[in-house]
Amino acid sequence: MKIQLSHSQKNLKGDLQITGSKSESNRVLILQALYPGIRLENLSNSDDSRVMQEALQRDSGTVDIHHAGTAMRFLTAYFAAKKGCEVVLTGSKRMKERPVKLLVDALKDLGAEISYLEQKGFPPLKISGKELKKSFVSVKANISSQYISALMLIAPSLPEGLEILLEGTVTSTPYIEMTLELLHFLGIEGDFKGNKINIQPKKSLGQKKVKIESDWSSASYFYSLAAISETADLKLSNYRRTSLQGDSCIAEIYKHFGIVTRFEGNSIILEKRPCKKPRRIIENLQNAPDIAQTIAVTCLALGIECELSGLHTLKIKETDRLVALKTEMEKLGARVQITEDCLKLFPAKMLNKNISIATYNDHRMAMAFAPLSLKVPLEIEDAGVVSKSYPGFWEDLQQIGFSLVKPSK
Repeated sequence: MKIQLSHSQKNLKGDLQITGSKSESNRVLILQALYPGIRLENLSNSDDSRVMQEALQRDSGTVDIHHAGTAMRFLTAYFAAKKGCEVVLTGSKRMKERPVKLLVDALKDLGAEISYLEQKGFPPLKISGKELKKSFVSVKANISSQYISALMLIAPSLPEGLEILLEGTVTSTPYIEMTLELLHFLGIEGDFKGNKINIQPKKSLGQKKVKIESDWSSASYFYSLAAISETADLKLSNYRRTSLQGDSCIAEIYKHFGIVTRFEGNSIILEKRPCKKPRRIIENLQNAPDIAQTIAVTCLALGIECELSGLHTLKIKETDRLVALKTEMEKLGARVQITEDCLKLFPAKMLNKNISIATYNDHRMAMAFAPLSLKVPLEIEDAGVVSKSYPGFWEDLQQIGFSLVKPSK
């Protein structure tokens, strides 16, 4: 589905309920499967969380998680530690290109039975679940935090818990801390000190209710909209001042663009205030790589140079996001340089109009480029891809005054 986007109003105003955090939801879904007394509120309605729920009902046969990278990592560990299960864990063509070897190696070190059915180091995986009795594992620290969180989530269900030694410099620390804080909230003991994570065993939990915070990655697109607009007054629910999500740093970063964030009850209010436009933005997004696309497009729209680093994990997402960003922003007239972990943007003085933005099966490409339609009319290809994390995104844009047209064939 292609859509043409435009917005004729000068002001943005609206009151929106954002779906629950996909990152938090998928973590607590694994924990709920291990400890059935957990009850969940504000669960994400994303495709990723839906396929996670469906997969957790299975203990045999083929489990297809499509494009859901978080589900692939978390379920690999979950099924490996589930005694008696026999599954083939697979996904989309792109998922079969995304590495999982380091997680599989760590699980095998703990005693897991996992084999590759096609290319070594990549899904699909044949997993024979068994009790994992070892309580120590060592992994590289600069890998995707999802590998580490996958191990942390099954750790309390292991007979002696788990000690994880992280070798090297740790990346995406907030996502590790999110997992640990969720464990703490449920009464599971653990700590993260230096390069060691220790999680204590927990045989059972009583009744627990977890209210999931709304997704800060999803909120980032409204920060971008507010920054590009002339004036903005947007209210987004449900958010906490003390968030577990690393992407909540967006509130601080967007002060550069004149966006003030106010917390009122369980909501945030975004206001656009006059400010001197910076010539250049430099940010290390090692702890929040998912907002890189958002920031880059905001800078493109405002004619601001930017240098974003700490982006090495973007190479193995739904697409190679650095290459995708370079390709699409250059269509619009920008000059872009990329390395393995850095993007430099030199925006054009005048943006090319009516460009068709390819989304590469990547929800974040669609949503990150959408705010640019405040500057120039554009087309988003495969717009339905947003369902991976934020199914109601286009409806929410319409609610705040955007025009969405499906072009005739």
